[in-house]
Amino acid sequence: MKRRSMHAALLAVLAALLSAPQGAVAADTADQAAIRQVMMQTWDQPQSRLEAGPIVVVEGRAVAGWTQGARGGRAVLARNDHGQWKVTVCGGDGIKDAKALELTGMPAPAARQLASQLATAEAAMPPQRLALFSTFDGMVRMDAAGNHPPHAKEGKH
Repeated sequence: MKRRSMHAALLAVLAALLSAPQGAVAADTADQAAIRQVMMQTWDQPQSRLEAGPIVVVEGRAVAGWTQGARGGRAVLARNDHGQWKVTVCGGDGIKDAKALELTGMPAPAARQLASQLATAEAAMPPQRLALFSTFDGMVRMDAAGNHPPHAKEGKH
């Protein structure tokens, strides 16, 4: 009887996996959830919803893609001494490789790992959304409050 129960449970799990929506994403880790929350609290607006992800994390550093309307980019984040995530740099395609990540102040090994994980995560994304990440122009350092200086040109990131 136990064998039959285990068999039924296994079939139920398989059925659930097969019926999951195609492209379903695994649940966020605690760090990914905290990063998503910081980004949503900072930039999400009812009239212009922010979508954060993919989010990759290595040793207290992270890179998160984001889109909002017809714009997008990437954010570099660091965990501070109090365990809170803070956005340190915003950019587009310029901050997706290891050398650029090193320029944001992270150690080379973490930068290489993040760049590799980001490339893997972004390879699984829809091309239309991925293309929006390149619409952020340049690279901007954020202040302690998570803000960047005003834009030189209206509406340009």
